[in-house]
Amino acid sequence: MQPFKYSRAVDVGTATTKNAANPSAKFLAGGTNIIDLMKEDVEQPNELIDISNIKLTEVKKIGTGIGNGGITIGGLGKNTDAANHPLIKQNFPLLTQAILAGASAQIRNMATNGGNLNQRTRCPYFYEVAMPCNKRQPGTGCSALKGVNKLHAIFGWSDSCVAVHPSDMCVALAALDAVVKVQGVSGSRTIPFADYHRLPGTTPEKDNNLNTGELITAIEIPANNFAAKSYYLKVRDRSSYAFALISVAAALETVGTEIKQARIALGGVAHKPWRATEAEKFLVGKTSGEALFREAASIAMKDAKPLEDNLYKVELSSKAIVRALLQAMSGGQHS
Repeated sequence: MQPFKYSRAVDVGTATTKNAANPSAKFLAGGTNIIDLMKEDVEQPNELIDISNIKLTEVKKIGTGIGNGGITIGGLGKNTDAANHPLIKQNFPLLTQAILAGASAQIRNMATNGGNLNQRTRCPYFYEVAMPCNKRQPGTGCSALKGVNKLHAIFGWSDSCVAVHPSDMCVALAALDAVVKVQGVSGSRTIPFADYHRLPGTTPEKDNNLNTGELITAIEIPANNFAAKSYYLKVRDRSSYAFALISVAAALETVGTEIKQARIALGGVAHKPWRATEAEKFLVGKTSGEALFREAASIAMKDAKPLEDNLYKVELSSKAIVRALLQAMSGGQHS
């Protein structure tokens, strides 16, 4: 680990001002990702700005501050608190399931909601500083492109990067049309969740559309009618503390067996949570059933571009979409 300066911020204004003045600085909240990266010399910030003691209640609490039934989740609140909050368990169970599928209980107790959005890829070439990696060191190449790429992207990748975003929570937030609230030195703004994370293109080192000096203060989820029929399915090599090979967040609003709205988001397949919007539109107005869900899954996967070692993800994702939709239709009980 390289030497660094440690400083504290007790309010959002101080935190954003410090970061704007030093673009090489990083925020420290739960520290469940940044500290690991620093230990491996993947990240080498010259300053850590500790924001864990910010006193502003709004950045930590969960409340019903938006619309009729929408919810606001503080960016500095803990993953555990979000997953277990009664309002979220009752009205947005998809999010509860996704958070509980991620990491371990100990990490969820430390990790913050905003930090979850900003965690970096778990690509082994990104973590191995002896290997070329455009995300870690732009312009050096992508070792995974022609290397061992079993865990890598099948959608939205470029010759510069084939890594995937690791979050479970973010897949559910993508399906729920969340909005990210950020605060910077020049004021606040909101970013629709679909626009928050980036595809790699030619700048894979940029994971998201945060500007230097901006801090996530809250995540907003608008009201919806998906609570009764939603499900988060995570497929992984082992059942405990493993990142997804693929995951699916599925949500349906129905009248009887007719589908009024549908949401399908996938994890483990792209540089960002991947919304299957064409498949969602296909489902609307139709009678639910396994045959229909298979058609939707085929639509969702038709543009997949697997790499040498991850062709399995195409079939696995298709079957997982069907299973997640069937599970959602049956009431979404986690199993």
